[in-house]
Amino acid sequence: MKLELGRINRLTVARRADQGLYLSGGPEDILLPNRYIPEGTEIGDEIDVFIYLDQEERLIATTETPLAQVGDFAWLRVAWVNQFGAFLDWGLMKDLFVPFREQKMKMQKDRSYLVHVHLDPETYRIMASAKVERYLSTEHPPYHGGDEVNILIWQKTDLGFKAIVDNQFAGLLFDDEIFRPIHSGDRLTAYVKQVRPDGKIDLSLQKKGQRAVTDFSDTLLHHLQMNGGHTPLGDHSPAEEIYAIFGVSKKVFKKAAGDLYRRRLITIDSDGLTLKE
Repeated sequence: MKLELGRINRLTVARRADQGLYLSGGPEDILLPNRYIPEGTEIGDEIDVFIYLDQEERLIATTETPLAQVGDFAWLRVAWVNQFGAFLDWGLMKDLFVPFREQKMKMQKDRSYLVHVHLDPETYRIMASAKVERYLSTEHPPYHGGDEVNILIWQKTDLGFKAIVDNQFAGLLFDDEIFRPIHSGDRLTAYVKQVRPDGKIDLSLQKKGQRAVTDFSDTLLHHLQMNGGHTPLGDHSPAEEIYAIFGVSKKVFKKAAGDLYRRRLITIDSDGLTLKE
């Protein structure tokens, strides 16, 4: 079994000592300190632990889950800064180091930044870099229009928001596809509009086409059934209000309402939508 530094590993409890449990995981056993031992753990049990280096650069295990692992992009807050660089709070006792050479601009305490977590090839220490572009995949994204993806909002641009797609690729969410407040660091579900020939991914927060309308028609019908058969929302309603309640664009809402109307399930008038009896 290959031990993965900076990631969660499943290891076997080998022996007990005053300071904790030692786990078998390679050429030497790894300490899981007493404060992290789950109640009832016995010799021979398998346990999921995160492996990192302690203050003396020794391998150590914890059952705490970090906010990011090696290979991940993450939005993390600066806990403190010294003459060597910045240290990020990533949910563990030992903070995550970002040397000055890996900062785009000098990081400031209590501000948050998008970083990539990796192993320093020279020292083999876990560190982070704000120069995230170099860690994005150079392969052509394997997506098609309509594919569902997970995104991490990166930064605002003149066109919309840059995003990291499935922890690998760069994408762009256009302003006209956004109907609610979003911020850098948000993790969202999105849909691929298209993959351009240069590999860039255009994104949307809504499903496109008839599938989106059909799916939302059922949602809208259920909403009416659960709310006395009526909603005041309609053609006159602001797109932001529709999105706040249903999480879809006004265009999808209107198409779904039209679908229910054609199926003779609702009436549409000036005060909204009403279920037919």
